[in-house]
Amino acid sequence: MSTKPPSEAVALEYGKNKTPRVTAKGRDEMARRIIAEARRQGVYVAEDPQLLSLLSRLDLGQEIPQDMFTAVAVILSWVYWLKGMKPGDEKKEV
Repeated sequence: MSTKPPSEAVALEYGKNKTPRVTAKGRDEMARRIIAEARRQGVYVAEDPQLLSLLSRLDLGQEIPQDMFTAVAVILSWVYWLKGMKPGDEKKEV
């Protein structure tokens, strides 16, 4: 984990969507607020500068394009593993 304060953040939501979508993005103070809220809600925060660079080009509400599926899938598979989930669990009603 980096000790440098984040200068940019992009939040994705997958859940019941067919593909992940950009739900929040920001720089500087907004990036810190996005990350703080994610952590407060127990959301995994990945630090991947290359993926961030790609995702930051997307608009709010935009689905990730097909050429980003693999990179995002790697992050999602790690999150599933950390949470003891398996594919499809995210679509179940809580």
